[in-house]
Amino acid sequence: MTQKPSPRTHSKPKKKSTGTTRRKPVLVDLALQGGGAHGAFTWGVLDRLLEESWLRVDGISGTSAGAMNAAVMASGFTLGGVKGAKKALEEFWRRVSDASSFSPLQRGPIEMLTGQWTLKHSPMYQAAEMMSRIFSPYELNPANTHPLRDILAETVDFKALKKSPIRLFITATNVRTGSGHLFRNAEITPEVLLASGCLPNLFQAVEIDGEAYWDGGYAGNPTITPLVRECESRDTILVQINPILRDEVPKSARDIINRLNEVSFNAPLLKEMRMIALLHQVADPGRGEGAKWAQMRMHRIATDRVTELDSSSKKITEWRFLCGLRDEGRRTAEKFLATNAKHLGVRSSLDLNLFLEKL
Repeated sequence: MTQKPSPRTHSKPKKKSTGTTRRKPVLVDLALQGGGAHGAFTWGVLDRLLEESWLRVDGISGTSAGAMNAAVMASGFTLGGVKGAKKALEEFWRRVSDASSFSPLQRGPIEMLTGQWTLKHSPMYQAAEMMSRIFSPYELNPANTHPLRDILAETVDFKALKKSPIRLFITATNVRTGSGHLFRNAEITPEVLLASGCLPNLFQAVEIDGEAYWDGGYAGNPTITPLVRECESRDTILVQINPILRDEVPKSARDIINRLNEVSFNAPLLKEMRMIALLHQVADPGRGEGAKWAQMRMHRIATDRVTELDSSSKKITEWRFLCGLRDEGRRTAEKFLATNAKHLGVRSSLDLNLFLEKL
């Protein structure tokens, strides 16, 4: 099923008052999922949250597109505060859009006329999809070029990340061991961010210090544990763009593969959420590391609009589409703040007991 993002793509929705302007500052952590171009939704969420002066970001855990949003935002914030972070995010997504202007993967005339955000009828997309199932990226892209390598090098100040007040935790999957690896501020480079978003059927594994890495979503999308163990904040906001539930059973080959990817990428997160929910019930809130888990408060920002988009739209980077996702992110964050701002620093707004249901 395809849906059109909001047509308001050239001007951001006006900020509404949440009644918290004079509120005492609250430290929060952010957990940002990956999802290709759908990461522009997260851009919008961050853009809106940055406008709340009482929210202080302590740490960010990110995977794939979430990792890139995290690094871009932290770099911009370190160099120019809130304005710098907002400017950096917009510049990054603008460059992503500009870089793909001449890509053969474009919507067809019918999709453009009907306003459908999908590539499933594109002959080039279908050919590329078939080729990726027959040939490896080592055969199709022997030069190992990556469209995001230069963009990341130009939009992220990696030296600034080393002194950033925001702690970053970027997840990538070690190909040899199959386990997740966390990269922190001082270790983050363009290659680390590319590794976090390295889909193995599209890109060659990224080598860092003699180890090969694939997309971090296989190990943590995103990883929650370091936010609990290494950050002072007790409130974590999960920005979710990878759906957990789907009511319909996939029937087409494309939809089956997409659902398998969603299940694989959600499994580590669900495991951590179940662990957090269990520790909430049994951990001693007064002492030791268990106290951190017992005191942790979880929140979630998500929208059905992203879930309803066709899976091929993760590769659509038209500026109008990205801006529509950004606007949806801002609106969703606005609704979250209107409903849950009062809970931040007080209690969880996400019911953790939902994750204790039997498998």
